[in-house]
Amino acid sequence: MSLGITDSIQLAASLVFAIPLGIFGIDTLLRGDTFLGGVAVVVAVLMVVLPRMLTTPADIPAAAAEKAVGKAVKMPDDEDD
Repeated sequence: MSLGITDSIQLAASLVFAIPLGIFGIDTLLRGDTFLGGVAVVVAVLMVVLPRMLTTPADIPAAAAEKAVGKAVKMPDDEDD
């Protein structure tokens, strides 16, 4: 799974907010408040995972263009002449 430049920047931006929240959640769990700590850890994980799994309205034109190019342009076979 290779990430492009924009995907890498989006992941880094998500991690900037998710890592401190995750650390807070783990610290809160260790102090004994399981509900708040658990919620914080779950939210931190979802902040990183959901953008990779969900299709956003901005992704739809790119997916449609990729599908159209894939149908219009056929890759040549690797045959030795």
